[in-house]
Amino acid sequence: MKKAPTSDQATGASGEQLSFLPPPPFCPTWPTKNTLADVALGMFMDGRMIDHPDFENSTQSWRLGAVVFTLRTLGWPIETIEIPSPTEQCPDRVIALYHLDAKYTAQALAINGRAAHVV
Repeated sequence: MKKAPTSDQATGASGEQLSFLPPPPFCPTWPTKNTLADVALGMFMDGRMIDHPDFENSTQSWRLGAVVFTLRTLGWPIETIEIPSPTEQCPDRVIALYHLDAKYTAQALAINGRAAHVV
């Protein structure tokens, strides 16, 4: 028996914001100092791409997914790159590599009054 297509499948909508609507303004909230979210944001602001082993080596915490969720909730557009990483036990395994686009780093520094001066 065939199932009826969902409304997304029927209309071709993929759940992303439609292009004719303006994107929301970039105005994130800074995380509390000396928290895992603050440490991770510092790593992102340094231009680093972070996966779980990198984060664990730097912080002794394996909770990177929760930290990224927190930063996104605070308005930081952390991007995820999914990298296939199959194992014998899990051939469909995918790991996440997170990063913050450099344009947001520059905007955040400008908003916070810490824009770097180029000489």
